[in-house]
Amino acid sequence: MTDQAAVAPPLASSDQGGWRHAPLDNSLSDVFRTVPVRKTGSTWKRFLSFLGPGYLVAVGYMDPGNWATAIAGGSKFGYALLFVALVSNIMAIVLQALCARLAVGSGRDLAQACRDGYPSWAAYPLWFLAEAAIIATDIAEVIGTAIGLNLLFGMPLEIGVILTALDVFLVLMLQRLGFRHLEAFVVTLLAIIALCFGIQIALADPHWGEVIRGFAPTSDLFSNPDMLYLGLGILGATVMPHNLYLHSAIVQTRAYGTELPQKREALRFATIDSTVALMLALLINGSILILAAAAFTNPATRKLSNSARRIRC
Repeated sequence: MTDQAAVAPPLASSDQGGWRHAPLDNSLSDVFRTVPVRKTGSTWKRFLSFLGPGYLVAVGYMDPGNWATAIAGGSKFGYALLFVALVSNIMAIVLQALCARLAVGSGRDLAQACRDGYPSWAAYPLWFLAEAAIIATDIAEVIGTAIGLNLLFGMPLEIGVILTALDVFLVLMLQRLGFRHLEAFVVTLLAIIALCFGIQIALADPHWGEVIRGFAPTSDLFSNPDMLYLGLGILGATVMPHNLYLHSAIVQTRAYGTELPQKREALRFATIDSTVALMLALLINGSILILAAAAFTNPATRKLSNSARRIRC
């Protein structure tokens, strides 16, 4: 991290365009433009400079809400809801690309754009709704992690909540060491998750023909109220507003310059980064649904599970 980049002045606002206010500060000022970007070299090497923000965003598409809805959908309706997961992911890819465009083009994150683009009577309610969304999301993450620690290690829920809250300081420490350290940590965790699900998919041995057919639309989604309810749950757990605020901020950690060609390249690489990362998120969310479907709808798997349960008894 360079001190010069960390204290970079707010972006110039000589051409204010349609904004009501000029930008007052930089997004995430402590890490703003702190990640150097290659100006020369091959396209692949320049792209590596932008690799990372998309994977921080992808974490938000693999939260407990995604896991719960995917497990419920797979266990009840087999592979049919894979189509909903696919459509939801495509919507997320488009929205995240638009957030990257906002950040690179205007030098604002989504929160700053709401502040600078809307009058106060509209900006303050949006701020309140964003804070409420943050609280609602954090409650699910903290309590979900505490429950997981309790199931795995018998840890009391109160201790689990405290340990989960302390994770924030780990994130802040990694961010202080350099934003790339935080990105590397998250990418490593995502790689471990992907590896674990790959092994579980191999062990579950799902019906791949049914898996492929699950990505095709079905009329049952609209005629079956229970399926529609779970489909809306998958959609709501996938396309979440905090990812839009996050992505539009962390894209600006790259020192990509202020010239138009530099911004165009930054936008192209940021879009590729987020698209690839969200496809990984789709792979993992789809794996959860496939595992649930294979475990609860595959007769051979149920027979093996029942045998193992009798052995334990």
